[in-house]
Amino acid sequence: MARLTDLRLMLSSLRLRLAVGSVIAIALALLVLWLSTGYLFIDYVEQQYRTEMTRIADAIAARLKVRENRLELVSWPSDPSFASPSGGRYWQVMTPDGRVFRSRSLWDVEVPADLPVIPPLGFARTDGPDGKALLFLQSSMEVSEDGRTYPVTILSGFPEEELLLALDQHRDRSQLVMAVAAILLFGSALLQTGVGLSPLSRLRDQVARVRGGTVQHLNENVPSEVRPLVKEINLLLAEREAALEKARARASDLAHGLKTPLTVLSQLVPNLPASDRRTAFEQIDLIRQRADRQLQAARLGVEQMQTTDADQLIRKLVGVLDPVAQSRNISWSVTVEEALTVEADPADLAEAIGNLLDNAVKWAKAEIAVKAAGRDGCAIITIADDGPGVDPANREKVLRRGEHLGSEQAGSGLGLAICSDIVTAYGGSIGLSKASLGGLAVTLELPRQGGRRIPPHPV
Repeated sequence: MARLTDLRLMLSSLRLRLAVGSVIAIALALLVLWLSTGYLFIDYVEQQYRTEMTRIADAIAARLKVRENRLELVSWPSDPSFASPSGGRYWQVMTPDGRVFRSRSLWDVEVPADLPVIPPLGFARTDGPDGKALLFLQSSMEVSEDGRTYPVTILSGFPEEELLLALDQHRDRSQLVMAVAAILLFGSALLQTGVGLSPLSRLRDQVARVRGGTVQHLNENVPSEVRPLVKEINLLLAEREAALEKARARASDLAHGLKTPLTVLSQLVPNLPASDRRTAFEQIDLIRQRADRQLQAARLGVEQMQTTDADQLIRKLVGVLDPVAQSRNISWSVTVEEALTVEADPADLAEAIGNLLDNAVKWAKAEIAVKAAGRDGCAIITIADDGPGVDPANREKVLRRGEHLGSEQAGSGLGLAICSDIVTAYGGSIGLSKASLGGLAVTLELPRQGGRRIPPHPV
């Protein structure tokens, strides 16, 4: 299944599609070029040999004279290639009365007059005196004298291996040229694909910076083909920013709108009968819990992304809670990796870690240990205490909203739930375990460059 998924991702790659398309187009173009140049070269070589053989036939025909009413070869060509056996050039004359004149290079081989022509070269093929193949051009001519015409057939030839050697040399050179051309063209295609898609890579980096909160809008100084997309994204970002501002204003209005009625109700509750007083306080507290929960979720959707220095933030939060810890004789052990940063809103991270530190101060007996370090692209933050801890059966329960274990120190039951929401919204996770100090250890794992996800909407 994983391999199938990887294959689908590869096939959906625009870079791969362009590269494959370029490779196919270049391969087809080179194939057509190879076939075309091969055909043109063969035609050129054929024409060269045909011209040479025609010239030989004409030279032989010029030496034919009519004597005593029959054709005679009055002189022999002086070319050395005709004089010795297998000399490299050959000719043969066949007269109407059946006589045959041939070059000494043919030795004792008489070429048949009815040799079939081999396509596409247009030459006839037969074996020479040394057993090697010869190619002949057959020319039909007429010699006229004293008003009479004498038809004659002249064969002019050359070794087949000479033609094949020329074709082989052309093939070898063409293969080298085609290989070099293919390497250059394929390299150019890949380079062009990379250069052509580089604006998309830069656009991706800009979107990542927008998501990280370092910039608010995309730079529209991009190629004209990408500019409409960039403009649409900027419009979407502007609309999103306006919508988030409106959501933040509504959340603030909700907080202020609930504050006054709840205060009035809290003041009226003491006047209720004792039997109803506890129920009324519980309901008011429940309304506050749910309002806090909804406001926290709304705030997660509107805060700007920033890069937060985890070291400074943790030490600042410890400093805020240190007076409370000292009043209970609780000591701190803080070990934070230097330059540890997290791509998260400082307020979100402060609320998550602050809730955990507040819980640790509330439950610890004498010691709290805070550790933070980077590992595998994540920030691992662990807060442990030497308090009573949480039974494994109840660890999942305390992460749910409004749940607590009924202790006198138990608050609204929202601390760990809000912390879980924040961590989840940033693509991280929260885990509870038994601390080496004996109490509870809470571990946050946050992607250092993960970016904010859409937070789960509380029911």
